[in-house]
Amino acid sequence: MRTVTYGAACSLDGFIAPTDGSMDWLHFSPEVQEYMSTYWASIDTMLMGRKTWEVAVGQGGGGGGGGTKGITTYVFSRTLDRVGHGAKLVREDAGEFVRHLKEQPGKGICVMGGGELAQSLFAAGVIDEVGLNVHPILLGAGVPFFRDAGRRISLELAESRVIDGGCVLSTYRVASRESGIGNRESKARRRRASGNRERGTGNRASLSG
Repeated sequence: MRTVTYGAACSLDGFIAPTDGSMDWLHFSPEVQEYMSTYWASIDTMLMGRKTWEVAVGQGGGGGGGGTKGITTYVFSRTLDRVGHGAKLVREDAGEFVRHLKEQPGKGICVMGGGELAQSLFAAGVIDEVGLNVHPILLGAGVPFFRDAGRRISLELAESRVIDGGCVLSTYRVASRESGIGNRESKARRRRASGNRERGTGNRASLSG
């Protein structure tokens, strides 16, 4: 089955872009270029949400993989009528679409850019890896790398190394995908246990009185 990776450069406080969208905080180095060249060769599919797509097109990048030979770009949006630049528009449920995509022959799949698409894919349990290039800067506010997926997701460290500029390049593998049902059942058990403890405390208090 194909591997889905969500990755980006981010600040130490967890933002992938500041509120003004500037890029002057990003550190580019030969190490990053070498890493990205190797990574691009390992994928043939890129996934983007509407906002990331519009930013990429606005910067003249043709939507990233939309203009790159050998890479198919899918843009997920219910408001766009078309995307162009060689990309494909997806209006259906993102989780189910990616789940089906993973079963098809091909190379790796990259989730590009903002956290809203990643949020839905984490919730659906279809992301396999997380890669991040942590920059030594605190942006204070902006676009968060992670958004609440509605459940805990355990990760296993696969690689981590310090690179030029004091950046830390790390890759994590998703270790578990607890279902929302499982989380609700777990919360219900904790509530019952808490209630039992409170009743037990009340009983002990009445006995001691």
